[in-house]
Amino acid sequence: MFPEGAARMTEPHTVPPESTPPTVPQLDVRAAEPPADDTPPPTGGFADRPPGFPSALVWLRAGIVRDWRGVLGAFVATWFYLPVALLLAFWGGLSLAAVGLFAGGLGADDQMPAMLRDTPLIGPLLEAFLSRSGGVLGGVVGFVVGFLVGFLSVLVLPWLGSTAEPFALFTGLVGMVAAAALIGVLYTLYRVLLEPRLLVVSGARQPSRRESARLRPILDECARRLGLPSVPRLLMEDDPVLSNARTYSRHVVVTTAVLTEPDDEIAALFSHELVHWRTGDEVTSAFVRGVGLPLTLAHALPTWLMRTFPHPATNFVVFVFFWPVLLTMRYVVLPLHARDVRAAEYRADLGAVLTGHVDGMRRILERRLSFESGRSGWDEAVCATHPPHELRLDQLELASEADAPGVPEAVPVTAERLFGHSGPVGTRRTWLLVGALVLAACVGTGGLGVVQWAFFRPQGAIEGYFSALADRDSDAALGFLSDESSVGDRKLLAQLLRGEGYQPPTDVEISSLERDGDSATAAVAYRLGGERHTVTVGLHRDEEATLGLFHGWQLLGGLIPLDVPAAGPGVQLNGVALPAGTEGPTLALLPGGYTATGPSTALSETPTTTVAVGPGQSAATLQMVPVLKPSAVEAVDARVRAWLDECAKQTVAAPEGCPFRYYNASAGQKVTWKILDYPRLAVELTGPDTAQVDTPYEAKGRVQVSGTTTYFGTSSPFTDDQEIDVAGVATVDGATVAFRPTAN
Repeated sequence: MFPEGAARMTEPHTVPPESTPPTVPQLDVRAAEPPADDTPPPTGGFADRPPGFPSALVWLRAGIVRDWRGVLGAFVATWFYLPVALLLAFWGGLSLAAVGLFAGGLGADDQMPAMLRDTPLIGPLLEAFLSRSGGVLGGVVGFVVGFLVGFLSVLVLPWLGSTAEPFALFTGLVGMVAAAALIGVLYTLYRVLLEPRLLVVSGARQPSRRESARLRPILDECARRLGLPSVPRLLMEDDPVLSNARTYSRHVVVTTAVLTEPDDEIAALFSHELVHWRTGDEVTSAFVRGVGLPLTLAHALPTWLMRTFPHPATNFVVFVFFWPVLLTMRYVVLPLHARDVRAAEYRADLGAVLTGHVDGMRRILERRLSFESGRSGWDEAVCATHPPHELRLDQLELASEADAPGVPEAVPVTAERLFGHSGPVGTRRTWLLVGALVLAACVGTGGLGVVQWAFFRPQGAIEGYFSALADRDSDAALGFLSDESSVGDRKLLAQLLRGEGYQPPTDVEISSLERDGDSATAAVAYRLGGERHTVTVGLHRDEEATLGLFHGWQLLGGLIPLDVPAAGPGVQLNGVALPAGTEGPTLALLPGGYTATGPSTALSETPTTTVAVGPGQSAATLQMVPVLKPSAVEAVDARVRAWLDECAKQTVAAPEGCPFRYYNASAGQKVTWKILDYPRLAVELTGPDTAQVDTPYEAKGRVQVSGTTTYFGTSSPFTDDQEIDVAGVATVDGATVAFRPTAN
């Protein structure tokens, strides 16, 4: 994928070391040789790193921060999902292209305005053009629109949820950059620390004593002329045909064909590779690959398939399945990184100038120039990791003539120019500033954590919710609920909580809480109406952040529907009159105790009822059952007695509408009635304003009738007793009770 050997003297088409069969590792010959100054050889994970760096950290930092273009390309292509965007854009373009093809071909000419259609010459021309080309235009427009929509949707949709929260957007970007940098650093450390084993697997081996005797003096002499007190570890690769050398972060690998080259060409080759090693070019390439590691791994499979099975059919099948990854690498990542790699090649060629082996380097480049073809096409012109040999020769000649008269534009080649100055990671002032920033970040993060723990954890939402209920603040309590759409009349709900009859839950205690991602479940115990209750409360993490930083929690549900009878005048809850309506769930209440009172008439009254509404209930029911007033019975009894008295005043045998009569036909006209005992009444309430009045069998009254009878012209007095019972309906007449007897 990325150029493994950024420091190579071969063309980009050279077979990489992974293609050679592995050999059995041999002993480290160089490690066995005693150093000249009797100092022990360097050991550890960063042994054989280049000199001139105060520490391994400075060396890694210099390599990591060099190629910002390659890092940016790998970051954008990988972490913004460019392959997925290309795939979705392609299918979106095809879909809309098909729609546009049929829509344009079938109805494009019908969409032309009537004014243009009626224009002489222009109208027929446009109509003919649209009728024959509308499908093509529709397809092209559809593909362009679909491609853009599909491509931008992958880039934009993941960030739409953060547009309303600038801090969330910023922290998301920072987190993405930090994750990419961390993976890049870890991959770089992996390549550096495990480089010996990776090279052994790729086929590199320790040089033999004959190979070491042939190459080591030349390598040491080149290092001395470059001002390098140490050299990288030398490894060999068995390839007797191709003269090649590759530089890694701690090793230089040369092929066995180099042994047959002249000494000055070997010295020029080593000078080139030592510059690569000293400047840490392989560290740069490793970091770029690490930043785009997911894309690197995705690109490794099709690359391996095409290299292992070089056949047009294989290449076609691989391209069909992996074309988004291949195109992203080819047109985004590789061109950006290849620019730094080519610059490194120009810089490494100057090593031969500094060591005095320009002629050897010139012969190498001229020999390989004869095999170089034209650089046509995107891969050869833009993605090539090595510049054209003619341009390298030109730069080499310019650098070698830097001190010659008549060439004022040439800059002399020096070690300072090649390697620069690698100071410490930072000055004391820099470290103090970094320390202050780290301390501020720790304190700020800790403070944010405290605020999150104190006010935005699930327990805080539950505590705040019940605290708002205790304060009778309906708006604050509703703010802790996830669904406020079923509130209804918020003003009425506020009046109910502020009413004198409201009883908030008390002694609230969270006995347990379990969290699963963005959901949580809590067991809450509370006291309401003198009884202890325990309920399970569900919570959900709020998607919108407060101040762009804190995500609070909201309770699921929370509002409990209350089934109440048809409200009328006098129906009150906590002293608040309920709106008139039909039967059914007319109210959605917050948890607590509610005192309900109903209407009162001369006949009936509604006892005060307390409704306990607890969190987690599915519904609550309010029963409004009126009862008969004790005073109403006395009032009905008085009305009945007054009615009976009126009946007794009549002097006829059959008083109209009265519950008694005398049935002797010979009775005279003057009949006297006297109530001996009034009947006892049973009053049964049939509604708030009506009651059924009856006389029990054992509670009948008595009435006495007296008068004279005429029998065959003879008059004689009579007296008789009768039982009487009363039946009727008692109703409300304003503030009094009225009685209407049942017709006999």
